[in-house]
Amino acid sequence: MITIDTLDGEGRFNAYVAEPQGAPRGAIVVIQEIFGVNPGIRQKCDGLAAQGYLAIAPDLFWRLEPGVELDPDVPEQFQRALALMGKFDQDLAIRDLEATIRAARARLGDGGKVGVVGYCLGGRLAYLVAARTDADASVGYYAVGIPGLLSEKHAIANPLLLHIAGEDGFVPKDAQAAMHAGLDDHPKVTLFDYPGEDHGFATESGKRRSDAAAKLADERTMAFFAEHLG
Repeated sequence: MITIDTLDGEGRFNAYVAEPQGAPRGAIVVIQEIFGVNPGIRQKCDGLAAQGYLAIAPDLFWRLEPGVELDPDVPEQFQRALALMGKFDQDLAIRDLEATIRAARARLGDGGKVGVVGYCLGGRLAYLVAARTDADASVGYYAVGIPGLLSEKHAIANPLLLHIAGEDGFVPKDAQAAMHAGLDDHPKVTLFDYPGEDHGFATESGKRRSDAAAKLADERTMAFFAEHLG
């Protein structure tokens, strides 16, 4: 764990870090689901470190309740996650992610590139990071609520990849269609569809994981980061 200062210098939050052997190819900020920096998110970081990247997962719920780790397969914990989400300030989270990007760049040194990858809530935030920060590349898995954010697409200056679950219970068909209508012609945005897959298909473990789709999406993500980060 490391501690990162907020952009205004008035607060500090924790982040899980996984470091590669040898010099990093780049850095990737891993953006949590509504379940906090739980074992699955830490496993994502460890996997990226094994691929040669410095991986950092900031605790974005720190203003509400630091150190949240919830299991989506436990109904009571799922409901607790939804309650936290209801109090969550995404604009402050983007500022915390920008602070994390800056911290990652400082660790890489001159010329080091930083990307982000997020899941569910993190997928939505990855889209906003692409629109509001200078992250070098962004990836979102089953991002929620993107149609309401399409007004910000003009600000996306660096590559963005979005993975869309075809049977996503949180992103209905009309929302998926709106994402394609709004983003298919954007020169910096790539969308991949996964027919028949539900929300959370690329989680590391648990009932939501769909192994074949998860592996395909992760292969595409790693190729995307290899191209744009190093």
